[in-house]
Amino acid sequence: MISRHWAGVVKRGLEHHYINHLERETFPSLARLPGFVSASILRRSVDDGIEFRIVTVWRSLDAIRAFAGDDLEAAVVPPVAAAMMVRYDRRAVHYEVVGEAKGGVS
Repeated sequence: MISRHWAGVVKRGLEHHYINHLERETFPSLARLPGFVSASILRRSVDDGIEFRIVTVWRSLDAIRAFAGDDLEAAVVPPVAAAMMVRYDRRAVHYEVVGEAKGGVS
């Protein structure tokens, strides 16, 4: 499995719009792609806005290629999302998932 990481800083006051965009547009589109496993939204406040790190998990690099195209590290940022951003990474970073821990029920 491959974990894809990408980050961008959203203008203050637009963070809820950005989360809605991800949950209503981006994630449903990803869920329809073969090889997509999961996605997470992480956020923190930074000086110039709200930074979001989007972490997606895929079964293979070929599955990512169906999403990102032949340049696997190219950021995929639709115009509606880019308009909410102060700045964003132009390149994504990929990690091979080599281990995992899950919590148990208490």
